[in-house]
Amino acid sequence: MSDSSPVPQEPLDPVERALAQTPARVLAGRAGLGYRTSTWLRLREDHAAARDAVYAEVDLERDFGAERVTRFGLFGVETQVTSKSEYLRRPDLGRKLSDASRERARAECPSKCDFQIVIGDGLSATAVATQAPELLDRLHATTTQRGWSFGRPFLVRHCRVGVMNDVGDLLAPVVVVLLIGERPGLATAESLSAYMAFRPRGGHTDADRNLISNIHARGVGLAEAAQRIAALAEQFRAVGRSGVGVTEVLDARALSNPASISGST
Repeated sequence: MSDSSPVPQEPLDPVERALAQTPARVLAGRAGLGYRTSTWLRLREDHAAARDAVYAEVDLERDFGAERVTRFGLFGVETQVTSKSEYLRRPDLGRKLSDASRERARAECPSKCDFQIVIGDGLSATAVATQAPELLDRLHATTTQRGWSFGRPFLVRHCRVGVMNDVGDLLAPVVVVLLIGERPGLATAESLSAYMAFRPRGGHTDADRNLISNIHARGVGLAEAAQRIAALAEQFRAVGRSGVGVTEVLDARALSNPASISGST
């Protein structure tokens, strides 16, 4: 037998195999009637990260970088919410842009674009800072490759999903994509959602939208997310609608090589 012969691998312990399949706290064991100290400390750490994600604020220059802010002309607007505490108590106010923000968006963004990205802080500024910058690059690359006009993206502070209707009424884009921080849990505070709608307008509900969620390092990767968002936008354009009547069609061949969707340089 040569020295280069492979060494037989011991099969994984069933507990280790189960833990490798999920970030959930399964088979954690106990100390008496409670958690082990290590489990309890990780719970406290993750809970603190979730709280911080909710109360943090997005800073465009810090989180997106000066070069990206200049390249895309990124700017920030606000909803009718006046504080974080009001945002948590009054979801309805987070679905409408303030009057000043409506005027600014109308003045600075082109209307009737094929593809309009809105970035919303939502319930996790951490998710926006971690995922949205690179995803914005990738979406710009893949949509311009398709020949679509790309609207000027902007940030909405204290944002709820329903603000998409306001954007639709204001700018009349063909497809709106809202990249918004998901409610953080104890598994991750870095998960982003992409809500999508075809020609959104006042009166539309969640039934008129589609969603790609769990965009983070241990969920849907950024390359795959960009691929799926662009493909779903193509479906909207082909059938002339979005929402419950549109089922996402996954291209297994494309998703097997998500690195083919690269960010702009």
